[in-house]
Formats: sequence, structure tokens, C-alpha cells
Amino acid sequence: MKERGGLSKSDMNKIKYYHALFLKIRNETKKTVVGQQEVIDGILRGVICDGHILVEGVPGIAKTLIVRTLAKILGVDYSRIQFTADLLPTDITGLTTYDKNKGFMVIKGPVFSNFVIADEINRSPPKSQSALLEAMQEKQVTIGRTTHKLPTPFFVMATQNPIESAGVYNLPEAQIDRFLFKIQIRYPTTDEEVEILGKNITLKNFDDYRLSKVMDPRSILDLQSFVKNIFLSKDIEKYIIRIVEATRNPQKYKISLGKYIEWGSSPRASIGMFIASKAEALLRGQTYVTPHHVKTIAHDVLRHRILLNYEGQAENIDRDDVINEILRKVPMP
Repeated sequence: MKERGGLSKSDMNKIKYYHALFLKIRNETKKTVVGQQEVIDGILRGVICDGHILVEGVPGIAKTLIVRTLAKILGVDYSRIQFTADLLPTDITGLTTYDKNKGFMVIKGPVFSNFVIADEINRSPPKSQSALLEAMQEKQVTIGRTTHKLPTPFFVMATQNPIESAGVYNLPEAQIDRFLFKIQIRYPTTDEEVEILGKNITLKNFDDYRLSKVMDPRSILDLQSFVKNIFLSKDIEKYIIRIVEATRNPQKYKISLGKYIEWGSSPRASIGMFIASKAEALLRGQTYVTPHHVKTIAHDVLRHRILLNYEGQAENIDRDDVINEILRKVPMP
């Protein structure tokens, strides 16, 4: 027997199973991370979609801790790369070396991990940035004359500090477009910060939190495959296309802030919203995508795919405000 969107009873049961699993993951993250639930949900969506995430936020608000926590809960390997001005591509991918007893041998770099956090990616020159971005795109790296596949699942969360301009190399827009989401981490509330004082990792060892492993690499790959089964109607497809079109032709939808847009979003935005809205539906335990799911993920998908003109930059126009107006004015199905 088939349900809405062609889902079988088995699929329906699997959706319920995954929904319960996500609730368990969220509860486990609360052992180490205070608040930041939207960020955690965004990273979970990225894992479900098999997409990489660019995170922007000031130092000290748990970016690294969140990924380390999720890696432990999801049962995968974790590595961290601190991007600095003297970082070389081989520091990321690895290199070929010679040992007089063993001959030529490959030493794999930190990119050979399931979860990789690229800390302050804009601190390094473009050549080093490109080494990671190529690995993200191809899911393989070449060391010497040999190409090596990266482990699966493979997930990168790159962070950048928005408040400094000295000694940084901004990522080109074409490279930023490779990230499925751009997520902004904000300061905790006053109540959350009180809780942080008693729970912070500065005063404890990470193992003291006793995080439980609830998944493994194989089950993550199964999850990434299953999310494609979530039903998304033709009307929702057209809604996604209209939203992306509004970034390119804002006058058609009477977007007043559209005058500040230099370039709209590429087809990668449409593809990203398509799969991310399915992930959001699955995260909420629902069998099909609604306009609300599309709106929920729209900012994360579009935030880095709208390029403002000089006037917009001079006026400090917030891209989120542009997206808000688009979501208000583009008609829903």
C-alpha cells in the first residue's frame, strides 16, 4: 500500500524512525552545546543532504564544539584544520615522502576524515583554500601521481570571522557557491550564557560529557539516500523556481530591495533548495515538502548566492532582508 507521494508503509515507518533519531541527536547535543538549536538543525540538514556548510560568526561561540559534538554522536572521524597565512595545500591533502627503509610513501593529510572543520578559511591564500574546495567538489585528492578517494560520508564545515579585514583572503563568490548552506551563528541569550558558565568545555574534558553514539557512517549514507524519497510536488518545484527567479528578476515580483542586487542566484540555488527542503521535511518527521519547509531553508541556501552591487554594499544592505522580502512577495502554491 502506497501513501502520499508514493511512499510505502515501510518508508513511513522509516520516517518515524529517523524523526525519533533526530530528537535523540538534539538531546545529546544539549550535553555540551547551550542553545544554537537552529545552527545544529542547519548542520544536520547539511549532513542529510551530503552538502558542505560555511559558518560565519565571531570567535568563541561554539562553532568547533558543535561539529566535534555531532561527530561524536554520529560515530564518525573528526579533524580540524586551522587555516593560517603560511598553510600549504599539502598541509591539507597530504604529501609523498621517501623513507630509506620503506621507499616512497604517502602521508595523508587531515582532509582524510568524515567531518572536517576548516577554521577561519579566509585566513589562508587562495591556493590553500582551493585545495580544500577541490576536495569538497571532487571528494578525492591527488597526492603525487595517485588519486585517493576521501572517506564517506565526507562533510566540511568551514568557518570565517566576519569582523576582521586585516590579513584575510575573502573567498571568491564562485567558490562560496560550492557550499550548500551559509549559516550565521549569533550570540547566546542572557539565560543561555548563565548556563554556559556552568557547562563550558574550558573547565571540563570533552569526554566528561559522556556523549552517546547514535549513528555510524553506514547509517548516515543510508539516510542520505533515503531523503530523496521525500515527496516534493510540481507546485513546490515551481515555487522554488519562482523564489530563485526573484533574485535574478526582482522587478517582476516588485522586490523593492532588488535594486541592490548585482547578480542573482545560480541553478545551484534551485538544486540546493530542492534537496534541503526535503531534508527539512524529514527532520520534522513529515512525508512531503510544504511551502513552510522551503521558507525555513531559503536563507541558508540563498544568503551567499545573492551578490550585492556597490550601492547595496555602501548602504550595508543585509542579504537576509532581501530574502525576507522575496519570501513575502513570491506567491505560494
